[in-house]
Formats: sequence, structure tokens, C-alpha cells
Amino acid sequence: MEPYDLTTDAIHFGIAALLGALVGIEREKHRRERKAKTEQSAGLRTFILLALLGACSAWISRAFDSYWILAVGFLITGAFVVAGYVVTTRGQRPAVGLTTEIAAIIVFVLGAIVMLGGAEIAIALAVVTTAVLAYKDPMHGFVKQLGWNDVYSGLQLLIATFIALPLLPDKPIDPWGALNPYELWLLVVLISGLSLVGYALTRWLGPGKGALLTGLAGGLVASTAVTVSFAREARTNPSSTLAFASGILVAWAVMFVRVLVVVTIVNRTLLGPLLVPFVTMALIGAAAAAFIYMRSHEDGQGVSANEDLRVSNPFSVTSAAKFAAFFAVVLVAVKIAQDNFSDSGVYAVAALAGLTDVDAITLSMAELAKTGDLRVAVVAIVIAALVNTAVKCGIAFVLGGRDLGKPLILAMSAMLVAGLVSVLVV
Repeated sequence: MEPYDLTTDAIHFGIAALLGALVGIEREKHRRERKAKTEQSAGLRTFILLALLGACSAWISRAFDSYWILAVGFLITGAFVVAGYVVTTRGQRPAVGLTTEIAAIIVFVLGAIVMLGGAEIAIALAVVTTAVLAYKDPMHGFVKQLGWNDVYSGLQLLIATFIALPLLPDKPIDPWGALNPYELWLLVVLISGLSLVGYALTRWLGPGKGALLTGLAGGLVASTAVTVSFAREARTNPSSTLAFASGILVAWAVMFVRVLVVVTIVNRTLLGPLLVPFVTMALIGAAAAAFIYMRSHEDGQGVSANEDLRVSNPFSVTSAAKFAAFFAVVLVAVKIAQDNFSDSGVYAVAALAGLTDVDAITLSMAELAKTGDLRVAVVAIVIAALVNTAVKCGIAFVLGGRDLGKPLILAMSAMLVAGLVSVLVV
């Protein structure tokens, strides 16, 4: 029999009881809100006891150096849980789910994990378990908003990440040494993943959540799509022009933050030099959005989100292949400009790329900066972001009219000045 530390074991038993209580409180409230009449439904006391049972089984197994005791405890607990479920739900229609029973088994395991020295991971898993139980309605609501195309897109992204990516060669295949298929596709997957997060937020929020929130989520997917959609809506609903302008500015600000996230993942050494110009531009966009939003309230404008926000699922094999091709062209163009022209050639390529997309030039410069001039990469990314913002401002002016375009032009001008000054000074 192994020696034991009474104080440490007491702390572990306490942690196990608290984890059981955490999950048990949620289940207790769920039972009361659903007005469950049966006393056989597991609640707070049951979950605390299950966690302690798991901890006791693990303690005895460790003390006698025989984990068969823990295995037997797990099997007995599972048998009682199943038996309780059968007795409780016998004759009930419709059939009752197994959520509480699965949670009970998880709590037993978490109690054992705590006693075996994994308190940190057990606490984290208990929090995740409680969150999954508590957020039942939002999670089900999100699933209801998903179409089969969204599911297929998610599966395609997983295939592209875990099946296609490992099969690609991890070495340059072009004469300029700029195209590494493995790294290129990895960066495509990164951008698609970030966009998919924004798309999920947009679908979760749904229409009617406010122009600011919709712009915030939509900016992670495609700030250009938010600009086009809100500009069209402002044209047909001029009484809410300022509200839509605030949403557009939020989407632009999110785009600047998104660039910083991408750079942090791909080449962290670029984050420091880019931090001042991009944080400054993002803050200007956010401040302008807040000011215009308050103005819209003062003028009595509605701030409902655009119900026809045209943000489609950002990932498909076709869209990923198109982005990869564009990204490859930008990589080669930047490499050729870097080898044969002065820095102005790289800046010209950045400006041209920024007409349609910021991600490609950001990824290209982040990769090339690993062996090149950091300052050139910083200036190129800033130029691309400013050109892209100016293009979106022009789109908003044309589609949304002067009332929408005027505040956006003022904000864009401030971003332009701030970005250029930051690059020159820092």
C-alpha cells in the first residue's frame, strides 16, 4: 500500500466535490425549470456523490496499486446510471435523452482524474461540460440555422486540413523558390478557418441583432461583403444610413485586427512593427463607428441589422483553389519584384493586390519577411490595407450614395493619414 499525503488528498477530494457541484447545479436548475416530477433525476447531491465516488475509486486504486478497482467502480457506476435511466424513462413518450446520464459518467471520471493528479485538466473539462449543458438552446438554435452546404463546407475544410495538407510536398517547386505547396495550402487553410469563425458568428447572431454586431461578425468573413450589403441597404432604407455606416466601419476595424491575428500566427516578428499602424487604424474605425452610432440614436434612426447580409460560407474547394492560385501569383510577383526591382516594386505589387484582397499580400509579406527586410514587409502590408479600405469606401459611396459615403470618406481619410504617419514615424 502506497503512502499518502493527507493534506493533498483532502484538497483533491474537495476539488472533486466542487466539480460535481458545478455540473450538479446546472442539472438541478435544468430539472426544476423543466419541472421534472421524478425524484430519480440526478441533481446537485447526486453529482457531488458521483464525483466523490470517482475520487474514492481512484484513491483506493492508487493506494493498492491496482487500477482494476477504478475500472470496477466505473462499470458499477455506469450500470447504476443505465438502470436509473431505464426506470425513470419507462413508458415515457417521447423518449428522454441521455444527456444527464452521460454527464453523470463524465463527473465520475473527472473525480478520478483529480485524485490521479490531473486537477487542472479536470477543472477545465468540468467547465466545458457545464457550458455544453447550459448552452443547450443557443447550440440547438445555431444548428437549426445551418444548412447542408454549411456542413459540407466544414467537412471540406477538415479534409483539406487533415488529409490533403499532409500529402503536399514541403519544399519549393518554382524557379524563384517562392512556392512551397505545403506552406501555401497551410496558409489557405488558416485564412479559411478564420473566415469560417466569422461566418459561424454571423449565422449565430442572425438578422436583427444590430448593424454593429453584424458588422463585427461579418468583418471576420469579408469586410467587402459587409460594405456592399450595407451600402445597398442604405440606398433602399435612407432613414438608417448612419446605422449602416457604423456597421461598415466596425467591419473595417475588424479587418485591421484580423491582419494582426494572421501575422501573429505566420510570422510573429512582424507583429511589433505592425502593431502601431494597425491598432491606430482599427481604433479610428471603432471610434468613428461609435460616434456615428450615437448620432444615429440622436437622430432616431433604426439600427437593425441587414436581414439580407450577403455573406456566404467562406470555404469550398473551388474558393480555396482560387485563393491559393491568387496567393501563388502574389508570392511570385513579390519575389520577382524583390529580386529585380527596388522596394517600390514590392509596394506596387502590394497596392495592386490590395485592390481585391488583403490576406494574400499579408501572407506573402509575412513569409518573405522571414528572410527579408521587415520594414518593406510592414510598409507593403499597410499599403495593401489602405488601398483595400479606399476601394471599399468607393464601393460604399457608389452603392449607398453621398449620405453614406461622406462619413466613411472622413473616417477613411483619418485612417490613411494615421497609417502613413505611423509607418513613417515608427
